[in-house]
Amino acid sequence: MSMYRNRYFLAGILLILLGIQFRMVDSFLLNESTTRALARVTKSTPVADNSTMSSFLMQVHPKPMKRVTPPRWLGLAMIAVGVVCSSHALAIPRSHS
Repeated sequence: MSMYRNRYFLAGILLILLGIQFRMVDSFLLNESTTRALARVTKSTPVADNSTMSSFLMQVHPKPMKRVTPPRWLGLAMIAVGVVCSSHALAIPRSHS
């Protein structure tokens, strides 16, 4: 098998495994530094607003953390692309060196 063929196969397997991982989780909780970096990049409003519930939560858990919920179709799409990529790797003719 050539390196070209191996890379396609590896990329496909990694996409399949990553897609399975995305199907198994409901949401990701980002840490404080990632949340602040995401807020700077997207130029969004601060994570916490000025409501009473928010101020109470900031006293209990002062570090702002963002919860990211990936769409349900993302895992299936990654699995599908991974299967196509791996199948393509098997269809590539072997190079005779």
